Amino acid sequence: MGRPGDNDLTLALQEAKLPPEAVIFGHSSAMQLVRQKVHRVAGTNVPVLVTGESGTGKEVLAKLLHYQSPWGSGPFVKVSCPAIPATLLESELFGYEKGAFTGAYGTKPGRVELADRGTLFLDEIGELDLGLQAKLLQLLQDGQFSRIGAQADKKVEVRVVCATNRQLEKEIEAGTFRSDLFYRINVVDMRLPPLRERREDIPYLIEFFHQAHCAEFNSRQVRPISPRLMKVLQGYSWPGNIRQLENLVKRYVILGNEDAIVSDLAMHSVASPPVFEPQFPTDGSVSLKDITEQAVLDVERKVILRTLQAHRWNRKQAARALNISYRALLYKIRYAGLSAPGTFGDAKRLASSASEA
Repeated sequence: MGRPGDNDLTLALQEAKLPPEAVIFGHSSAMQLVRQKVHRVAGTNVPVLVTGESGTGKEVLAKLLHYQSPWGSGPFVKVSCPAIPATLLESELFGYEKGAFTGAYGTKPGRVELADRGTLFLDEIGELDLGLQAKLLQLLQDGQFSRIGAQADKKVEVRVVCATNRQLEKEIEAGTFRSDLFYRINVVDMRLPPLRERREDIPYLIEFFHQAHCAEFNSRQVRPISPRLMKVLQGYSWPGNIRQLENLVKRYVILGNEDAIVSDLAMHSVASPPVFEPQFPTDGSVSLKDITEQAVLDVERKVILRTLQAHRWNRKQAARALNISYRALLYKIRYAGLSAPGTFGDAKRLASSASEA
């Protein structure tokens, strides 16, 4: 088998509904390191362990590894370890022979067999039962496995990619994960950074999701997100990472206004100020633009407060985390009426700090 050319790869990614490489890896230095690893490892049949928080794109990376490999024309078979009950997972993975157990009225190949000459993606490998870990270890060691109830082993050629949001070293210490399996699947470790560590990539991801979902929902008249709100989104912490960002953009495309984004961020904010409640004039008139601006300012205040708290009210560190200047942060703190209890004092001291910056 040969590695696919650029045109073949682009077509394969499109058919798999994956973003282009430029969107997947963006411009952040952390993701460029991941990109280099992918290009070096894709053509080799060694196990890869993809780690990272939920929603960081581990399955997307696994598919990219598959389509860039010599096995890209073969099957990509995913097994979600926590989604299948432990009592059924062994038969799902390795299959069974007729009569192997009650209800086994025929022979059934497992996911491992279906992935022959392709890629087997084990999502959340940390959830795998210890007994199954031993059978997986055999597969990785010699490419052999046995169906439930079978008398002989079967051999397959399969690339194994595993993913987890857990720290498997701690699972080993707790006795819930085999150390020999860990070292076998961890030949190459690829850590996907959370979205808050690659804020410079957020505008490119938003643009891609905006175009993709406008085409999906035939909503081409929905305007791109405004620069002002884009700055707020780049300052948000994104606990749900890229998955949360995509869902937010999808909601915006469907509903067609930025209030959908603002209300979602406010709902997920853990900062102390209450969720934004618009103030309606007594005469019943409503200015959507004014309400949206109020909501954006409210969310911005929450984001700033949360960032300050995360950095123990070190304003210089918070400014770097928010990707804004120190002077701009001092202005926003003063405008929002924020101050650290017992440390910063009143607005005059903030104004004084601003004049010294």
